[in-house]
Amino acid sequence: MSAHTSEIKFTVELDENKIPDKLFWDAQDGGISNEETKAVLISVWDAKKKETLKMDLWTKDMPLEEMKHFFHQTLLSMSDTFYRATNDEKMTATMRDFCDYFAEKLELLNK
Repeated sequence: MSAHTSEIKFTVELDENKIPDKLFWDAQDGGISNEETKAVLISVWDAKKKETLKMDLWTKDMPLEEMKHFFHQTLLSMSDTFYRATNDEKMTATMRDFCDYFAEKLELLNK
């Protein structure tokens, strides 16, 4: 019996200066096929080195206002993930407080 595998794939179209012009992603198990996006943040845990490896990409036409919202929503999502992984209610509340502060300082909730 073989194990089921799943693949998530990112395709990056670069301009002549090797700056991302377009980003696409596929996740067949999730019903995503060649979907265009403007930004992607990927973190991978290296257990041997005990450090995070990361890749942050965004297209040159990613609007600044959308980038601010993207970061805010990513921080909120990380708070939720942290809670699911640790059940640490106190730190999760602190993280969410920071997300509120972040949104307030960038005036994201008033737009």
